[in-house]
Amino acid sequence: MLKLLFFAALIALAVRVVLGRWPWEYLTAKPTRGLAVFEARQLLAVREGASRAEIVEAHRRKLAAVHPDRGGTNAQVHAVNAARDLLLAQLPGSS
Repeated sequence: MLKLLFFAALIALAVRVVLGRWPWEYLTAKPTRGLAVFEARQLLAVREGASRAEIVEAHRRKLAAVHPDRGGTNAQVHAVNAARDLLLAQLPGSS
């Protein structure tokens, strides 16, 4: 049993030295807010430092493309609206 604990500690130390993180740090969940913002930017096709006007214009264009009257779905409309709301909330000065 002592040998097993020794080898486990040795492996953990080796992972820390080689990869820079402890093995149990890989088990924690990734932050979802940053991923959601990234996906919202991808959906609306705006750059990282986009202004309010750029976000609103990209939302208008995307919404026109996915509107149910033009062959889109309600789920697509909701996703586009959620992306706009998330990106606008990320802007400095918004509360």
